[in-house]
Amino acid sequence: MGGPMSANDRTPWNAPLLELLRAALTEGKPCIGHCLGGQLMSRALGGRVSVNPVKEIGWNPVYVEDNAAAREWLGEDVVGPQPVTTFQWHGETFSIPEGATRILRGNACANQAYVIGNSLGMQCHVEMTPAMIETWCADWAAENADPTLPSVQTPREMQAVMMENIQRLNALADRLYTRWVKGLQG
Repeated sequence: MGGPMSANDRTPWNAPLLELLRAALTEGKPCIGHCLGGQLMSRALGGRVSVNPVKEIGWNPVYVEDNAAAREWLGEDVVGPQPVTTFQWHGETFSIPEGATRILRGNACANQAYVIGNSLGMQCHVEMTPAMIETWCADWAAENADPTLPSVQTPREMQAVMMENIQRLNALADRLYTRWVKGLQG
């Protein structure tokens, strides 16, 4: 899932985790990474994790890429110029690793999700629940984020549209997780 640390931190668990991810991905085992997890997957595959030009915190639009992988993972009906709303809480981003295909892109953070084989790496959070959002909002001040940026919302702004956005977010998560689960059957 996510976490306050960086995928670049020198922690006792980082190197062994990257090796485990690299082995699983090389063997074609389905992996899924949300935010920090997507960043770690990218690093395991030779990608880079770097500071994003701006923080993204709150509800932000992403766009479904017009490619075969996006259609397979998300369906034909969402490919196109209309954005889908996702939840964000990050200040870093990943590069798309070699052999992977980007399926979601954003304005403030270009790389939002990629697939490689049966694995899915995401920068955005599609797994959110109202309780998770409320818990994260309690730590909003620690982010030192600029609420005047279009990519940053205050807790009040996030929670004001939470119930209407959470249903669309859950529908997006259902599509992604349904496709990811198919990889477990192989």
